[in-house]
Amino acid sequence: MAEITEAAAPQPAALPTRPGKIVAIHLSYASRADQRGRRPQHPSYFFKPSSSLAASGQTIERPAGTELLAFEGEIALVIGAPARRVPLAEAWDHVAFVTAANDFGLYDLRANDKGSNVRSKGGDGYTPIGPSLIDARSIRPGDLRVRTWLNGVVAQDDTAAGMIFPLEQLVADLSQHFTLETGDVILTGTPAGSSVAVPGDVVEVEVDVPGGPSTGRLVTTVTQGDAPFDPELGSLPAADDLQRTEAWGSREAAGLPPEPGPAETAGSPLSAELRAKLEAVPVAGLSAQLRKRGMENVHIDGVRPLHPDAKLVGTARTLRFVPHREDLFASHGGGYNAQKRTFDAVGEGEVVVIEARGETGSGTLGDVLAIRAHARGAAGIVTDGGVRDAAAVAAVGIPVYTSGAHPAVLGRKHVPWDHDVTVACGGATVQPGDVIVGDADGVIVIPPGLVEEVVDAALAQEAEDAWIAERVAEGHPVDGLFPMNAQWRARYEAERGQGR
Repeated sequence: MAEITEAAAPQPAALPTRPGKIVAIHLSYASRADQRGRRPQHPSYFFKPSSSLAASGQTIERPAGTELLAFEGEIALVIGAPARRVPLAEAWDHVAFVTAANDFGLYDLRANDKGSNVRSKGGDGYTPIGPSLIDARSIRPGDLRVRTWLNGVVAQDDTAAGMIFPLEQLVADLSQHFTLETGDVILTGTPAGSSVAVPGDVVEVEVDVPGGPSTGRLVTTVTQGDAPFDPELGSLPAADDLQRTEAWGSREAAGLPPEPGPAETAGSPLSAELRAKLEAVPVAGLSAQLRKRGMENVHIDGVRPLHPDAKLVGTARTLRFVPHREDLFASHGGGYNAQKRTFDAVGEGEVVVIEARGETGSGTLGDVLAIRAHARGAAGIVTDGGVRDAAAVAAVGIPVYTSGAHPAVLGRKHVPWDHDVTVACGGATVQPGDVIVGDADGVIVIPPGLVEEVVDAALAQEAEDAWIAERVAEGHPVDGLFPMNAQWRARYEAERGQGR
């Protein structure tokens, strides 16, 4: 391995040389993924400028007009021998040193960066690193631990063994795409516990092998800046409840009230007994009972199942698209938009119901989102728009109802606008928490307050219809039997009372 040695007079941030690039990963620890409610299938990355480096003991400025400066304690890898298309088994040989880093981010600027993090994580001093280096050859990567303290209280404590993607994988993966050069730094992600620091706070990060070598504590003090952003040059900082929740780590930590879920909004979730009853009754039977109660407009028209033999039963989690408009798609279509938030938030036993205005000239979901819903335990998906990669979506196995297949991506006809609101799907109004039932005949919407009454009546009607079918099979004419006149009704009641 080509080695690098610590300079007699260290470069900024205690690194042996100024890195040509700093590569950071978005999400890599299982604890952080569980906290965020989404687990990536593959690692994804962003770059930070070398000008963001800082040394232990320096300060970081929270800019004027902002509130959400978040810390992220991380294990940093310093590349020794250049790496290009290295296999996983050899990746660690290209790491010279390990040290501590703090991947600070300003969530007030995150929305407009759409994942690139150029402004939100590229500021001067936003990458403190050090204070000393651990020889990578002296340790096993899975033994590394990272801890973070906020004002002396432990906020983060995890090990590399808790990573979704091992440290060696990050090196090998990045080397597939470009050369990792001597001195380059990889920031390997942060575990659960990342939160907001305010002026006056002191944040410390340490990477070590318990009972073995340590980087010592990387110390950063937060100060308040007074230079405002110029609105003539670019977008201004903005914080909403979503950014506050993700910066602080939870709504509770951010001082926000709990967000009601669909079931809380519209009533109780389905009990196991009630769900079993709904699974036993055909949609046609439920539809007939709703009609008897004056509910005519409860059918989601124009959708067909990708799995005709599967029964769909669940409570609605809604998503609304509006017609495509270029400026609105630019502001709402990218980043962590309403579509992604819905599929990341759908719960066990819920049905994602999508309003697409019956527009089938574009996909409203594809296989990745279907996989996400399936992994979250969702009961199914209903969209009055198109499905992209229909064969792949069907292969996922989750019940899906759609108006048709279309190869185009989302931006052709739709803008993902909002979620957990009242929507119109296939001509039916659907509210969060409504009960959704589907089979080969179609999909209906049942108000939560009616569901027990309707399903019990439908089960009773199913038993009656089965008895009538038996009599017809015996050769009796349907006249007077279907529906039953008083004579047939009396016989039915008598036989039912005898347990036949």
